[in-house]
Amino acid sequence: MGLIRSWVETANGAACPFPLNNLPCGVFSQGEDEPRCGMAIGDFVLDVAGLEEAGLLVLPGGPLLDVPFWNEVMAAGPEVWAALRARVTALLVEGAAERAAVEPYLVPLTEVALHLPFLVSEYTDFYAGRHHAFNVGTMFRGAENALPPNWLHIPIGYNGRASSVVVSGTEVRRPWGQVKGPDHAVPAFQPSRRFDIELEMGAVVGVPSEGPVTVAEADAMIFGYVLLNDWSARDIQAWEYQPLGPFQAKATATTISPWIVMKAALEPFRTATPAREVPLLPHLQEPGPMLYDIALEVALTPEGGEETVLSRTNYAEMYYSAAQQLAHHTTSGCPMNTGDLLGSGTISGPTKESRGSLLELSWGGKEPIAIAGGTRSFIEDNDTLTLRGACRGAGYTIGFGDCTGKVIPALADPYAR
Repeated sequence: MGLIRSWVETANGAACPFPLNNLPCGVFSQGEDEPRCGMAIGDFVLDVAGLEEAGLLVLPGGPLLDVPFWNEVMAAGPEVWAALRARVTALLVEGAAERAAVEPYLVPLTEVALHLPFLVSEYTDFYAGRHHAFNVGTMFRGAENALPPNWLHIPIGYNGRASSVVVSGTEVRRPWGQVKGPDHAVPAFQPSRRFDIELEMGAVVGVPSEGPVTVAEADAMIFGYVLLNDWSARDIQAWEYQPLGPFQAKATATTISPWIVMKAALEPFRTATPAREVPLLPHLQEPGPMLYDIALEVALTPEGGEETVLSRTNYAEMYYSAAQQLAHHTTSGCPMNTGDLLGSGTISGPTKESRGSLLELSWGGKEPIAIAGGTRSFIEDNDTLTLRGACRGAGYTIGFGDCTGKVIPALADPYAR
């Protein structure tokens, strides 16, 4: 499929992240107005809530866009998702008869604030990138014991905090926590000194479930995808994670990009998971390609300094797809809800330049990374970290919007009263 041309001229450039092929879903506000649902097109946000109010957009079971989140559309299911995309495409396509009626509902992106695009029901983070798991395991257990015995059989994950999911642009305060160094007899309570990012994709569940679902059924449940940065306090994690896994080390914040790229926009970029080192049990086997060719990068900008791209990788490096993760999540009978967010796990490639965390890039702090004007082992105060992702088709790009967060200094004393 090539570029679908729009009468919104800025949507037709090959490098534009929001062509008519994309139509990602977000929530925006302008000035003092209340937040409302919109879709990105070129340099604009299309006020789809306004279109629905005006009767220019009618969805089965509607109104569905009269709330400042996409959960009602998400819960309505794939037929409604397809109807939404078809109608908005018809309104924006080059030569559309209703152009004059639609133009007043375009708002420049430069004039809006973007908000969380959906109400996050629950959040699960996985550990499903083969290269990342091997790198981290090698650091702590040696290459011969890098992967846990279960890793090649199931997607490993843990339940995180939905309350700490924030939208791109939200500042992230350096956390305090218990830290115990190898030369100390007891832990100390102090700000994290090894604060890190994790380059991930997030799958957004649209259709809820009751009981186990297949991988194919899980894929049909997914509404779309966001970029996701699962901020991680490595020193706090090292002390707390045994025996039950991450807890406070991952509870500071999880930043997502402001636009949900619907699964339909990613269809031309489907690709298969890698060859299995051991056969998966039947309930986890995929009926077809379930990953996507999404080019990813991580950049760091110190306060007042220049940006340095630290890493470039691809979502296709994942060992387990989001559909497999979701299917596995349901095997116990665990219900999944509209608005559930599944983090892929850190996406690293096979080379040093494609590692998705500073822990890996600096190899546990032993090999500082060169940046413009200095080096980094972990994140310093007032650094801004930016995740970017894009699919590149024939004459068009599918973008997610930047996923950014600035780390601000820890509180002087979190328990001062």
